[in-house]
Amino acid sequence: MTEQPRERIEPQLWMSDPATRAVVEALQAGGTAVRFVGGCVRDALLDRPVNDVDIATPDPPERVVALLRQAGVKAVPTGMAHGTVTAVSGGRPFEVTTLRTDVETFGRHARVAFTDDWKADAARRDFTMNALSCDSGGRVWDYFGGVADARAGRVRFVGSARQRIAEDHLRLLRFFRFLARYGRGAPDPEALAAAAEAAPLLAKLSGERVRDELLKLLGAPDPLPTLRLMRTHAILAAELPEAGEPERLGRLLLLFPEADPLLRLAALLDCDGEGARAVALRLRLSNAERDRLVRLRRRPRPVAPGQARRALRVALYRLGREAVAELLRLAAAEDEGEPAGLDASLAEAAAWEPCTFPLRGRDLTALGAEKGPALGLLLTELEAWWIEADFAPDREALLAEARKRLAEAPSPAPPGPSS
Repeated sequence: MTEQPRERIEPQLWMSDPATRAVVEALQAGGTAVRFVGGCVRDALLDRPVNDVDIATPDPPERVVALLRQAGVKAVPTGMAHGTVTAVSGGRPFEVTTLRTDVETFGRHARVAFTDDWKADAARRDFTMNALSCDSGGRVWDYFGGVADARAGRVRFVGSARQRIAEDHLRLLRFFRFLARYGRGAPDPEALAAAAEAAPLLAKLSGERVRDELLKLLGAPDPLPTLRLMRTHAILAAELPEAGEPERLGRLLLLFPEADPLLRLAALLDCDGEGARAVALRLRLSNAERDRLVRLRRRPRPVAPGQARRALRVALYRLGREAVAELLRLAAAEDEGEPAGLDASLAEAAAWEPCTFPLRGRDLTALGAEKGPALGLLLTELEAWWIEADFAPDREALLAEARKRLAEAPSPAPPGPSS
């Protein structure tokens, strides 16, 4: 008997977008029906923004490449062995995957066989809400109760939670990330028990995978209930041993709900700058992210809400407006009392206009200073004098001060008699 869709969603703008239509029409030119799958269906069902559009087809990847190229759509063979081709249309990527079943799994990898069975393909997905598919008319196929789960905020594995986590250890972290973003009410007890049992498997995951899932979880509107749950079941400690009590992060979110995931990570950590450096290296953060995380956790902190204006301006000169503002936010989150002076300090940071020390070494050599360590020392002293004067002296005033100091400097001693 031919399967029938059980649900319908209103056709979405992304479905009729010319770039999307070009890919779908190219793939259907050979007579095969294709469907949208995964996150785009789930988010459309929940009236959430759709970012990535994924498409599935019974056609093998070689056929997919041929159909796309015949229609003039760029085809990139990104994962042919696993049935994945990236179509580029309208400057956007669309992941096109051949229906498949798992023959054998290896933790993060699987040997697959291609199929024309849509239910078998859905059965290999992680959560019921991700196992949905729909056509361009909005007709939804739901084999495992994903529609009801999505609408109820239930993050539930397809099949056995223990088996699915054993197949791919990353699903343990994905469970909590989806719980933070889509969950409502008590978590699925089978999934939670399986995740707690499998916590030691997190040590087998690469730093990049852990980083991606952790930052996505922290980017949820309110990750705090999920983090508390992870802490209670010893999963947070397995994923991030340096994590402290989540309450400081809660205060940061209360004061600054727009805080980005890296600032939220800094609030969650309970370590100094060197500990933060170790975290950054383990999670394979970029150099810029590493430096930012270390600066946020370094002690003593160079700024504090309500501190003297001159000290704050020196920090602004040294670190920049954005760095000082987030240091102030983190300091406020760590202060259990009312952050007195925070608004004034943040306003000072927002109003700061970056300035550059007006002199260079060549300016001093033009005045007769000799190259060498003494030149660098004089330049440093002049910059300190300029900063102490609240950056007010201009270039001419600095040159005048340099002449004065050069004139007052003791003459070098004459060389002694030769032996």
